[in-house]
Amino acid sequence: MKDISAIKLGIKIKHFRKKRGITQEKLAELLPTSCKYLQRIEGKNPPDIRLSTLIKIAKALKIKPETLLED
Repeated sequence: MKDISAIKLGIKIKHFRKKRGITQEKLAELLPTSCKYLQRIEGKNPPDIRLSTLIKIAKALKIKPETLLED
């Protein structure tokens, strides 16, 4: 089972993505990465995410990276 913090991170990314009205497909284009990768990040068994990817996601969502890491 994955670390609970990785799951929480995926939940936060999904929350802010939806709050901004961005689809997984659009976010994937902005990064750029695959939609399948974003589905995995937001899913129940998320992969490890590189810091550089986290920063790109935060930038695309117009939030600070720290916002995704806060409890």
